[in-house]
Amino acid sequence: MELSVHTFVSLDGVMQGPGGLEEDRAGGFDRGGWLVPHSTEGQLDPVGTWFGRADAILLGRTTFEMMRTYWSQVTEPDNVVATALNTWQKYVVSNTLSDTDAAWGKTAVLRGDDIVEQVRRLKEQPGGELQVHGSWQLVRTLHDAGLVDVYRLIQFPVVVGAGKRLFADGAVPSTFRITESHVAEGGSGAVALTLRRTATGTTGAGEFVVRDGREGTV
Repeated sequence: MELSVHTFVSLDGVMQGPGGLEEDRAGGFDRGGWLVPHSTEGQLDPVGTWFGRADAILLGRTTFEMMRTYWSQVTEPDNVVATALNTWQKYVVSNTLSDTDAAWGKTAVLRGDDIVEQVRRLKEQPGGELQVHGSWQLVRTLHDAGLVDVYRLIQFPVVVGAGKRLFADGAVPSTFRITESHVAEGGSGAVALTLRRTATGTTGAGEFVVRDGREGTV
């Protein structure tokens, strides 16, 4: 399976608490709900398509508990996101949740100090996508290990100014190519992006120069 990461981000890369003030207060974050004023009709349509590609879902503990509280209440049969989260195979990374604590449809708990290797083994299974949604700390671990194949982001035209960032300082340098992009309907200015990893490690470097009156690069 490919491993794909899905999240909402601000212009300054913040992914913390987009949907509500109380969604994620970690670190004293008091700017939650920053996405909601920009939530015009149609701009979140790509999310249903995201979940439609999943064979299994991988979440960090905080995101798991937040999603379970919200999505377990959604029983609308045509809701693709609710159907996926309530009925499909899920994995949650946690050393504190018991199997009973993690009860939510088909859920398995990944424990221990070898999470990267456990996820690597999950990727070796046949299927389409192992999808991560939110899960800031887990995403950073998987990115630095070179396990993320695809990022799907919706970026909103707002600067939050504080909070957990998708690529905080120290992230492993990586190179991506944009394979899909579009501006959401409704005039919010949100941009949906799909980025596929091409290399992990040095991103390369160069310099603009002028030779014989012509601009070029080296």
